[in-house]
Amino acid sequence: MRFEADAAERLDKFLARVLPQHSRTRLKKVIEEGGVLVDGVVRLPAHKLDAGMVVEIGEVPPTPPHDAEPFAMDLRVLYEDDFLLVIDKPRGLAVHPTRSQKAPTLVNALLARPHSLSTAGGGYRPGIVHRLDKETTGLIVVAKTDGAHVLLAKQFAAKTAERRYVAAVKGCPAEERFTVNAPIGRDPHSPIKMVVLEGGKDAVTHVRLLRRLDQGALVGCRLETGRTHQIRVHLAAVGHPVLGDHLYAPREYRDGPMQLHAALLRFVHPATGETLSFFTPAPEDFLAPDFLESDLADL
Repeated sequence: MRFEADAAERLDKFLARVLPQHSRTRLKKVIEEGGVLVDGVVRLPAHKLDAGMVVEIGEVPPTPPHDAEPFAMDLRVLYEDDFLLVIDKPRGLAVHPTRSQKAPTLVNALLARPHSLSTAGGGYRPGIVHRLDKETTGLIVVAKTDGAHVLLAKQFAAKTAERRYVAAVKGCPAEERFTVNAPIGRDPHSPIKMVVLEGGKDAVTHVRLLRRLDQGALVGCRLETGRTHQIRVHLAAVGHPVLGDHLYAPREYRDGPMQLHAALLRFVHPATGETLSFFTPAPEDFLAPDFLESDLADL
């Protein structure tokens, strides 16, 4: 296949745009393996294209099939049709298998259901458009078809899909509203932690104080980006770590379940064009479970 760049753009982003049937992760791997030429020269994924440059790519190999086993479990499904489903994920359920994750995951549960799942997210992530941390509760959308997956993923990338969270945190913020705009990267001292890091990926979290609590405060958070552990890292960085967070909170604030809940999810249906909005209250072990959807309207 042969394409001509029409503007200045990263090579991997350009290919993801002109070949939306393939995931950017898959295309990046093809580039890294030398399967893409720019004006006849092998380039890296971050290579900057200029208008008029010719990009050539061979057949993109299919995503290798996952080897996760189906595992039937009860899931709280808030919405389902032929294209997608929206699930209220419980605490303690990882979203997809990893080398260190041996217990059944949401993916295992999805594979036990009588419907197809998209393959655009990669071999171990059938259906998974976005993630929630294992101990975070709340809303997650799952794609049944590759077409739905691609269109949903574009909404998350363009920040038109909305995700709003509530968190019980240490201390009370001095400001009613503030934004944490700080890049996030992997902690050089820990393989499992992220950290605010110069040179990391851009990350923006908008925060609003909802109410004071005996243990600290309840805050609402709106994501502009979706970095790993983003809310947890950003709140810890400004001195208000999520209570119950065993990675980022000081030891004296780690007792009990993690107080982070994905309460609101809004996106445009990839087939009908209808705007879908979902809200789910926090579980019973949340310190302030009586917040309302209206509390998250102005974030």
